[in-house]
Amino acid sequence: MTKKRPPWRWYLRRRRKFGLRGKVESYFWIGIGAALGGMARFWLSDVVGAIAGEAFPMGTLVINVLGSFVIGLFATITGPDGRFLVGTLSRQFVMIGICGGFTTFSSFSLQTLNLVNEGAWLYAGLNICASVALCLLAVWIGHAAAVYLNP
Repeated sequence: MTKKRPPWRWYLRRRRKFGLRGKVESYFWIGIGAALGGMARFWLSDVVGAIAGEAFPMGTLVINVLGSFVIGLFATITGPDGRFLVGTLSRQFVMIGICGGFTTFSSFSLQTLNLVNEGAWLYAGLNICASVALCLLAVWIGHAAAVYLNP
């Protein structure tokens, strides 16, 4: 007589094979990427602020445009039709971790609100328009560069 297995047994085998270990590894590498991206953001913001001054949040703008370019380039060049085949974990490390820690939408929002509260409406409007336009342009250029690099 054959022992009847419970219908949910396949789930237990799958969970052991792909479950918690894979998730913990993803969280670990995303966290490392976010830490690296955050440190790069802090450094670059200081450098740009020293060069351009602090009246306009140029550091945040440069960081968001650069991050948009990087995520557009990396997403396309490592996508299903991309030149480089990388695993899901590598894509998560760069796109969620590094780019997520590097780009600063919350900083952008706070700095724009501070400009409005200070009565610098022109700078606030310029920051909004420049950030949206330049980040969209940068992600498009990154995507186009990756399409060009792909065979």
